[in-house]
Amino acid sequence: MKESGITIMLRERIELQGQSISKVSRDTGISRNTIRKYLREGEQEHGLKGCKRPSKLDPYKTQIDELIASGIYNAEVIYTRIVAKGYSGKVTIIKDYLRPRRPVTVTQGPAVQRYETKPGRQVQMDWGICNYIDPNGQHRKTACFVMVLGFSRVRYIEFCKRSDLRSLLRCIVNAFEYFGGVPQMLLTDRMKTVILQMDQRQATWQADFEQFAAELGFVPKVCRVRRPQTKGKVERLVDYVKDNFLPGRSFTDLQDLNNQARYWMAIVNNKIHGTTGLIPLLQLAQEKLQPLPEDGRHEAYRWEKRKVSMDCFVSYDGVRYGVKWRYCRQEVLVKRDNNHLMIALADGELIQEHQVCHDGRRYVYAKGQYEGLVSQQGKPHTPSYARQILYDEVQIRNLDEYAAMTGVISHG
Repeated sequence: MKESGITIMLRERIELQGQSISKVSRDTGISRNTIRKYLREGEQEHGLKGCKRPSKLDPYKTQIDELIASGIYNAEVIYTRIVAKGYSGKVTIIKDYLRPRRPVTVTQGPAVQRYETKPGRQVQMDWGICNYIDPNGQHRKTACFVMVLGFSRVRYIEFCKRSDLRSLLRCIVNAFEYFGGVPQMLLTDRMKTVILQMDQRQATWQADFEQFAAELGFVPKVCRVRRPQTKGKVERLVDYVKDNFLPGRSFTDLQDLNNQARYWMAIVNNKIHGTTGLIPLLQLAQEKLQPLPEDGRHEAYRWEKRKVSMDCFVSYDGVRYGVKWRYCRQEVLVKRDNNHLMIALADGELIQEHQVCHDGRRYVYAKGQYEGLVSQQGKPHTPSYARQILYDEVQIRNLDEYAAMTGVISHG
């Protein structure tokens, strides 16, 4: 079939206007035999109609359908997954394939004014709660700390078991090290872990957080209440992690998940940002961030305080790790470094190191943990006692010496 309506045109010219087949052939470029066929049979479907050319996407459609079934509709996420399997096409045909398969969504919201920050001026942080399924099929939650630099859009994420103050401070230090410095201002929402109360839009900061900000040299600011777009960059990052990083991902433990997050950050921070049109890591040098304290005071925030129990264990992430019994009831510091848990005294002396245990509610004993406990009756230090000696060891003194000691003068 040349085109729709061609039979009508030929019939009009030949049957109604009386033009010859030869003239119509010269005028239209259609061969005389083809004109006769149209007049005899009418318009016929092309022999190749309905036949589709092979697509580079065809071998991966089953995998894409599985990702869709698991709730993944993000074309960039699917593109990344199938590229790892050998896909050599573009993301455009993936978007075309997804378009009729996506659920209908409606987004509503007020118009807002866009704000851009100067280099080194601001960083935004937040917590997100992410879901996963454990090996027993149970739905679990984990906290995800997210931070993004306002100018360059360099992103940092870290997963934690807790979202308490100590975890927050540790994550902030880790993020600043990843960025290579400290911005002038840190924008946060009204986290109870950092803000005690608000009075006339003025925050009363939690004392430890206020000291932390002073030591690292940034000014904390609170975004306006019920105005999440005030820190929209980090709000979008929370959604980006949930929609782009987590779907369909497998991990063995939190450390493995954070290792994968590091690899993912290296990829997304080296890609052109959808808003700025620039590569975040290439823009990072323009931030000119303040350096971290030269004396290393920020390192202290990687440690958490714990008290050794009466049976000589320290609790960390649901697992109890043993220390030598002589440290019973003492306050110690603990820090996880990759797959190792370090336990130190307040002065920084390392007293124990363990391989991290991933099974909750377990006891991990230290080598020689109770050695010498029985002989010393469980007392870490030998008490000070009076000592009985032989009579011959007693030094015989003149009575006047004793009188002098007591201030009494003898008048013999």
